[in-house]
Amino acid sequence: MTTRATDHKGGVWSIAVPIPDNPLGHTLVHLLETDRGPVLIDTGWDDPDSWETLVAGVTACGFGLTDLHGVLITHHHPDHHGLSAKVREASGAWIAMHAADTAVVRRTREADPGQWLDYLLTKLAAAGAPDDHLAPLRKARATGGGRKLPGRRAALPDRGIDPGALLDLPGRRVRAIWTPGHTPGHVCLHLEEEHPSARTPGFGRLFSGDHLLPGITPHIGLYEAPEDGPGAHDVESPGEGTDPLGDYLDSLERVGRLAPAEVLPAHQHAFADAGGRVRALIAHHEERLTRLRALLQEPRTVWQLAVAMEWNRPWEQIPYGSRNIAVSEAEAHLRRLVKLGHAEGVPGSGPVRYRAVG
Repeated sequence: MTTRATDHKGGVWSIAVPIPDNPLGHTLVHLLETDRGPVLIDTGWDDPDSWETLVAGVTACGFGLTDLHGVLITHHHPDHHGLSAKVREASGAWIAMHAADTAVVRRTREADPGQWLDYLLTKLAAAGAPDDHLAPLRKARATGGGRKLPGRRAALPDRGIDPGALLDLPGRRVRAIWTPGHTPGHVCLHLEEEHPSARTPGFGRLFSGDHLLPGITPHIGLYEAPEDGPGAHDVESPGEGTDPLGDYLDSLERVGRLAPAEVLPAHQHAFADAGGRVRALIAHHEERLTRLRALLQEPRTVWQLAVAMEWNRPWEQIPYGSRNIAVSEAEAHLRRLVKLGHAEGVPGSGPVRYRAVG
């Protein structure tokens, strides 16, 4: 096993923790030295190889697991929060997360797995998914499947991360920036200290989680709420309720105004020019919304819209599970169009079809 720990200077390190069977390859777990001991930012996927890499990485940074003081989680997804329970058990470190994502963790831990499958079936049927796509989910529901869903063993955080607050990290100045969109409680962490390289323009460094990545557009889907059951607005009415894409675009502008000298993301690599990347992502989504309006000149269900959208591969090559993610992203974009008054539901259609307005 090759331990990939990188010294970013100034008491900041990154450890490349592998994600099994995932094209992203790894999560960049960051280690921040404080006067009370090192703190991790995210932990990586709950997998034996990932755990071994994390432990070896902490050692390569010059510490042992028992030295860890705390864990800051940017968001609840399993490639970020998955190993938190093991870290806490091995070190006694506290775990902190924004309240909105802590609520998701609690809900996932407590939910009956069948409830998630019921929710997904209802959501996909309302989107117009064909029977051959629904059949495996119906079979899993009938046979008691779903008990190995990621996140059911995730640790329940014992501290909150309050938006705008300076975190209690002795000897460091880290401010929490609430950046919903990828998840409802996603946070970036702004290290409000001069960059080790005095020649780098901008101020401080930003631990950006999945919010701002150098070459990837993060998934923006609906905020899942399976306990709402059939008839919930996230299932039936993309024009109502939360607006994850709107949240994400607003969050991007907020981060752009910070103008950090360097961004330390959870995937790929560190990069400068946060403002340029923010502008590129906003332009990407504006262009995508424009293309969706063109597609909706012909009324379509959410499923039909997802099939017609441009992805990183043809629809026929997208794996089964990834199609569900694509439908969620299509719904989030459709909800944005409806909120802006650029699309509407066609009365009397079922599953509901949507069309462009104006």
